[in-house]
Amino acid sequence: MPNIKSAIKRVSVTERKTMRNKMVKSATKTALKKFNNAASVETLAAAAAAVDKAASKGVISKNAANRQKARMARVLNKAE
Repeated sequence: MPNIKSAIKRVSVTERKTMRNKMVKSATKTALKKFNNAASVETLAAAAAAVDKAASKGVISKNAANRQKARMARVLNKAE
Protein backbone atom coordinates (compact mmCIF):
# COMPACT_ATOMS: atom_id res chain seq x y z
CA MET A 1 0.00 0.00 0.00
CA PRO A 2 1.41 3.41 -0.91
CA ASN A 3 2.34 5.93 1.77
CA ILE A 4 2.23 9.12 -0.28
CA LYS A 5 -1.12 10.89 -0.45
CA SER A 6 -1.16 11.28 -4.23
CA ALA A 7 -0.23 7.61 -4.71
CA ILE A 8 -3.10 6.57 -2.42
CA LYS A 9 -5.47 8.64 -4.54
CA ARG A 10 -4.12 7.11 -7.76
CA VAL A 11 -4.84 3.61 -6.38
CA SER A 12 -8.48 4.49 -5.68
CA VAL A 13 -8.92 6.26 -9.03
CA THR A 14 -7.43 3.28 -10.84
CA GLU A 15 -9.82 0.93 -9.05
CA ARG A 16 -12.82 3.04 -10.09
CA LYS A 17 -11.67 3.25 -13.71
CA THR A 18 -10.96 -0.48 -13.83
CA MET A 19 -14.47 -1.22 -12.54
CA ARG A 20 -16.04 1.08 -15.14
CA ASN A 21 -13.99 -0.45 -17.93
CA LYS A 22 -15.03 -3.96 -16.86
CA MET A 23 -18.69 -2.95 -16.85
CA VAL A 24 -18.53 -1.38 -20.31
CA LYS A 25 -16.56 -4.29 -21.75
CA SER A 26 -19.00 -6.80 -20.24
CA ALA A 27 -21.99 -4.96 -21.71
CA THR A 28 -20.28 -4.90 -25.09
CA LYS A 29 -19.60 -8.64 -24.97
CA THR A 30 -23.23 -9.30 -24.00
CA ALA A 31 -24.49 -7.26 -26.96
CA LEU A 32 -22.13 -9.12 -29.31
CA LYS A 33 -23.34 -12.50 -27.99
CA LYS A 34 -26.97 -11.45 -28.51
CA PHE A 35 -26.13 -10.53 -32.10
CA ASN A 36 -24.37 -13.86 -32.67
CA ASN A 37 -27.40 -15.77 -31.37
CA ALA A 38 -29.96 -13.85 -33.43
CA ALA A 39 -28.35 -12.05 -36.34
CA SER A 40 -30.91 -9.38 -37.19
CA VAL A 41 -30.89 -5.70 -38.01
CA GLU A 42 -32.16 -4.79 -34.52
CA THR A 43 -29.45 -6.73 -32.71
CA LEU A 44 -26.84 -5.32 -35.10
CA ALA A 45 -27.91 -1.78 -34.24
CA ALA A 46 -27.80 -2.49 -30.50
CA ALA A 47 -24.42 -4.21 -30.71
CA ALA A 48 -22.97 -1.44 -32.88
CA ALA A 49 -24.18 1.16 -30.39
CA ALA A 50 -22.56 -0.74 -27.51
CA VAL A 51 -19.29 -1.05 -29.43
CA ASP A 52 -19.33 2.65 -30.32
CA LYS A 53 -19.98 3.58 -26.69
CA ALA A 54 -17.05 1.45 -25.56
CA ALA A 55 -14.83 3.11 -28.16
CA SER A 56 -15.92 6.60 -27.14
CA LYS A 57 -15.11 5.83 -23.50
CA GLY A 58 -11.68 4.54 -24.49
CA VAL A 59 -12.28 0.98 -23.35
CA ILE A 60 -11.51 -0.36 -26.83
CA SER A 61 -9.78 1.42 -29.69
CA LYS A 62 -11.69 2.99 -32.58
CA ASN A 63 -10.06 0.56 -34.99
CA ALA A 64 -11.18 -2.45 -32.93
CA ALA A 65 -14.72 -1.05 -32.80
CA ASN A 66 -14.82 -0.55 -36.57
CA ARG A 67 -13.44 -4.04 -37.12
CA GLN A 68 -16.12 -5.61 -34.90
CA LYS A 69 -18.90 -3.66 -36.63
CA ALA A 70 -17.61 -4.68 -40.06
CA ARG A 71 -17.52 -8.34 -39.04
CA MET A 72 -21.09 -8.17 -37.74
CA ALA A 73 -22.29 -6.48 -40.95
CA ARG A 74 -20.57 -9.15 -43.02
CA VAL A 75 -22.28 -11.91 -41.03
CA LEU A 76 -25.66 -10.21 -41.40
CA ASN A 77 -25.25 -9.69 -45.15
CA LYS A 78 -24.19 -13.30 -45.64
CA ALA A 79 -27.22 -14.55 -43.70
CA GLU A 80 -29.72 -12.60 -45.81
